[in-house]
Amino acid sequence: MVSEERRRFPRLEDDTLSLKLDGFDSITHTLNISTSGVYCKVDKELPLMSRVKLMLMVPDFSKDKPGAKNIEVSGIVVRQHSVIVDGIIKHYDIAVFFDDLSAKDKEIIATYISNKKGR
Repeated sequence: MVSEERRRFPRLEDDTLSLKLDGFDSITHTLNISTSGVYCKVDKELPLMSRVKLMLMVPDFSKDKPGAKNIEVSGIVVRQHSVIVDGIIKHYDIAVFFDDLSAKDKEIIATYISNKKGR
């Protein structure tokens, strides 16, 4: 039996979206995304409840001409843990809750998730 998604907002397992965190020199990729937040890898530890700014590059399927949309959003780190391989910390996985996503950007993310899940 397959368990149903019980989250309020559908989440897409997706490691193809690029994202940049304010204060980080590198661009990273998402692990999953929803209209309420993103789960991603980062190079340094971020304490819980840290405020972060993100630049998310999302394909925009809502236009006549498909393209990419850069979404700037701030959020709060609500979960984080280190990923250890052979006794060495390789990176940190963090969950960021979006706290100021505009209705337009929320729709772009929702449309992206819907299109990707429909494939």
